[in-house]
Amino acid sequence: MFKEWLENQNSAEISNRLYEPMVAAMEKCGCDTCKEILKHKDHIVKRSQWIVGGDGASYDIGYGGLDHVIASGEDVNILVLDTEVYSNTGGQASKATPLGAIAKFAAMGKRVRKKDLGMIATTYGYVYVAQIAMGADQAQTLKAIREAEAYPGPSLIIAYAPCINHGLKAGMGKSQAEEAKAVECGYWHLWRYNPELEAEGKNPFQLDSKEPQWDKFQDYLKGEVRFASVAKQFPKEADELFAAAQENAQWRYKSYLRMLGTAW
Repeated sequence: MFKEWLENQNSAEISNRLYEPMVAAMEKCGCDTCKEILKHKDHIVKRSQWIVGGDGASYDIGYGGLDHVIASGEDVNILVLDTEVYSNTGGQASKATPLGAIAKFAAMGKRVRKKDLGMIATTYGYVYVAQIAMGADQAQTLKAIREAEAYPGPSLIIAYAPCINHGLKAGMGKSQAEEAKAVECGYWHLWRYNPELEAEGKNPFQLDSKEPQWDKFQDYLKGEVRFASVAKQFPKEADELFAAAQENAQWRYKSYLRMLGTAW
């Protein structure tokens, strides 16, 4: 029976299906085909599929492709390195660019809030989604990646990635520290959405960020040229934009709390 099944499978399906229970079944079977496969059982592993892209391709110009992949239901993982700008083509604004940041095509600071790609993906209900920042919490980053790899369906991880276009005043060598500051002040939030928890009767959404220190939010913005240059060139508009950026961050955080059932 197993030999007939084997003949009807392609190599990808075989490598994805042969786990410990199947190996045990082959050991019990003892036919010549099973014996031959068991000689190479160390090579029979689950295939790991990862797609890595930037925010321009994921949030914006290539969003249709990303949406098609996660809607397929296939066991594939996507890692988005979110620099919040079209980095490799000169720093144009994208749908990932935050409100108030200066960029090409947003010379006076972007006037609309950033798209929440992660929350959009959670609406499918069968996609594992996480938002991470390695410099802020390495344990949470590793946990999200391991959960995504283990999840038997599409996974999307969005990683905050400081970029040279941000103009970090501390320098790019302090990128990890910049990520920690972003999470600490509430500019970036850490969370995970695991559909398997819902099947267990639990809330699939888990907020991993601590309560933000909102009094540090404005200082964080001023530590990057993409925001500081707006304040220098357009001080009046900058005050309004930076206040709106903080209000938007607080609004987003409250939306996450509502998903936990802890916000009014």
